Amino acid sequence: MEVSELLTAEAIIADLRVTSKKQALQELSKFAADLSGLSERAIFDVLLERERLGTTGVGDGLAIPHGRLPGLEKIQGFFVRLEKPIDFDSMDDRPVDLIFLLLAPEGAGADHLKALARISRLLRDAAIREKLRGANSRDALFALLSQTPESSPNLRAAS
Repeated sequence: MEVSELLTAEAIIADLRVTSKKQALQELSKFAADLSGLSERAIFDVLLERERLGTTGVGDGLAIPHGRLPGLEKIQGFFVRLEKPIDFDSMDDRPVDLIFLLLAPEGAGADHLKALARISRLLRDAAIREKLRGANSRDALFALLSQTPESSPNLRAAS
């Protein structure tokens, strides 16, 4: 499963201004609700429930909040680069400025895990993270995120 199957350019915010993890999750929920047609509250509740299990701040300035929702027809991704890094209770105690939200249908099972693994593999590449931080538009962010392993030597090595 490629990131380009999960994400559209419209599902990217280039410079979101938030000051806390809770506010980031609220803004992500609103953004995802607008694009998916699902309830903002339902999305927020699923994300909060997942964060209670353990942080989705995976380190290196990256968070991958995720959850399963009834009524969602396919796995959908949303990417946000924050204007300023925020505390996200990350595993490495570093602030987060790159957030990839992944929402999956309730019965997605293995596909949800494969999508999470693919996103993680892409974003654990330090060169990709730096390019994302330096990109100047939503379209540039989308181009970086939707690269396939074949089109990027860095991704080939990480796969």
